[in-house]
Amino acid sequence: MTDIDPSAPDTDTPAFIAPVAMENDPDALFAGDRGILDADVRRVLVRILQRRFLVAENSPSEWKLLLEHQQMIESRLNDLFMRLVVDHARGVAYKEQVRSDELDVPILLKDEAYSRAETLVLVYLRTVFQRETTAGTASARVDVEEVEQTVLTYFSETDGTRASQQRAVRTAIARLDREGIIEEESEGRYRIGPLIEIVLSAEVLRELQRWLDEQTRDAGTPAPLVDDAGSDAEAAASGILEEERA
Repeated sequence: MTDIDPSAPDTDTPAFIAPVAMENDPDALFAGDRGILDADVRRVLVRILQRRFLVAENSPSEWKLLLEHQQMIESRLNDLFMRLVVDHARGVAYKEQVRSDELDVPILLKDEAYSRAETLVLVYLRTVFQRETTAGTASARVDVEEVEQTVLTYFSETDGTRASQQRAVRTAIARLDREGIIEEESEGRYRIGPLIEIVLSAEVLRELQRWLDEQTRDAGTPAPLVDDAGSDAEAAASGILEEERA
């Protein structure tokens, strides 16, 4: 009987698996491709990773693919310790970072707070959206001068010159436009989208109004941005958190 040397190489088994040429693997999208998703579904997954939100109204074909392959896309995100949130009523989908005290989770998404100017603009936009939709209006719209006039009343002399304050408000509006929370329909006029309700819930809105009331109580309080006040303003004062890619 011949002894077998376990350290000797197996000449019948290749040392590695050679990549299959694309012409011999029609399902591959590129050389060495081991993915199982169709190209269109992969693109939707990438859009979810790239963007803060996927909005059905703006991307109807991608939204349709997302719903058709939701379980598979959720699985891919879960592999990265993220979860997929699909708001069917508003037609919005977005990703969230999984966080756990029991599980060691590597963080791919970071929390980034809105600036004070951005928070004030969001509060005003949310208030207008709530007022208009409650009244039965199909869409809520604002003019940049209208936003500026209201938000600037919450700035003080310590916040810089009036010109710098105006720039801060305009910069905040531009950021919210890029994120799809508002959409410029004509120069200086914006439509407020349903994303505002996700970014700023009614509960957080009340907390922010409480914070604003406290900030302005002793200095000629301007008209409130919101109709009613809530509690626990400490969390609101630090800004609203959003999820972004690291």
